[in-house]
Amino acid sequence: MTQNKQRQPTLKAPFGPATWPFWIIAGLAWLATRLPLQTQRGIGRSIGRTFQRLGRSRRHVTRVNLRLCFPDRSEGEREALLRGHFEAAGIGVLETACGWWCPSAKFEGIYSIEGLEHLDQALEKGRGVLLVSAHFTTLEFCARILTLHRPFAAMYRPNENPVVDYLFKRNREHHTEGAIDRNDIKGLLRALKRNTAVWYAPDQGKSGRHTALVPFFGIPASTQTATHRIARISRAPVLPFFGCRQADGRYRLTIHPPLSDFPTQDPVADTARINQVIEKAVLEAPEQYFWSHRRFKRRQGLPDPYQHEINGG
Repeated sequence: MTQNKQRQPTLKAPFGPATWPFWIIAGLAWLATRLPLQTQRGIGRSIGRTFQRLGRSRRHVTRVNLRLCFPDRSEGEREALLRGHFEAAGIGVLETACGWWCPSAKFEGIYSIEGLEHLDQALEKGRGVLLVSAHFTTLEFCARILTLHRPFAAMYRPNENPVVDYLFKRNREHHTEGAIDRNDIKGLLRALKRNTAVWYAPDQGKSGRHTALVPFFGIPASTQTATHRIARISRAPVLPFFGCRQADGRYRLTIHPPLSDFPTQDPVADTARINQVIEKAVLEAPEQYFWSHRRFKRRQGLPDPYQHEINGG
């Protein structure tokens, strides 16, 4: 289905006094991955509660997002969802570490996966596949599970913190067919031309060219139209792919059939459709979506909903 993994240039780990605290945190996360998953989740919940108490700005962003996206829920219901989100984010820290550093045996018997046949059938067309996902706290963990079944390349967003950037890129390269900078459209198109599946999450706000204001939970959000453009250029099938942690602690991964009649001639309509697909996935595990991201920023001509802090955070 894919050619042999492309050789990646050797990454140089950043060292220096300024990076030491982050390497210590990474080391502690690695040690935590040696623990049973249930213990990791307990530690993660505690981390998340600490995030909630200390992260006034992120708490404010999360509260604003939940108010905008779930206006029909009571304040008490939204506050419960906020608490659940921070706990999921804390668990997600260790899920990310486990996705990077746990042996494959750690994942046995803890998940179900549906729709691999959709991926296989799409790759038979020979034009690669866009696996469209979104930013959930389980992102790295569920991606690692998928690598146990099928190869794929992964897009990544460069991080300002050199240690975080190194760890994300190195570990995505280690487990996948290669890590592609989210701004490297040519690299993405080359991977699709090699008939590679590419894991891609287009749901975080961006401004500039190739963006449009389209609804996300009914609220105008600056959204990149890249999925439409890439699908038109490459003619690659677009398959939604999502994973979540269920109430019983197991993980469910779903690869959906290719989007029919996609792309069209209308980039805005296609982008709105992608947002609708993501919304449906969010509603299955709302606390696990990254609500602490400023999803409704950079909206030309519209006010910034995050501008005024809520008293008390």
